[in-house]
Amino acid sequence: MKRILTAMTTALSLIGAPLMAETITQNSPKSVSATMDALQAAVEGAGATVFARVNHGAGAASVEMELTDAELLIFGNPRLGTPAMQADIHAGLQLPLRVLVYAGDNGTVVAYESVATLFDGLDVPLDAEFAQRMTGALAMLTGKAIAE
Repeated sequence: MKRILTAMTTALSLIGAPLMAETITQNSPKSVSATMDALQAAVEGAGATVFARVNHGAGAASVEMELTDAELLIFGNPRLGTPAMQADIHAGLQLPLRVLVYAGDNGTVVAYESVATLFDGLDVPLDAEFAQRMTGALAMLTGKAIAE
């Protein structure tokens, strides 16, 4: 089994596939719902568009299954997303941006994939202004969501 895993890891690294996504997490002192409300307000206050707010816990409950309290916010700004898609149309598979807020073992957690992870393997320059602004926006918006 160890040889198979080593071979798979080597093969993935040779073809340039990401071995592990970078997920950025932060703890929130608020409930999932209050954190998500604050995140949505921050996103809208920044002039971005909220496309959807998905309540995963409610979805699970609707089919009589249990899931920890978890919500996903899907949002974006065409001024940042369009240049990414102009660089590589496949960026559209990663956009709009998404932030997950969930009840973790030690309280509420805010999580999102880094911009470098989102565009890994694509022809999207990570040093471009739009990519840097996405990185800054995700940090700033999630920071506002967890602020007391």
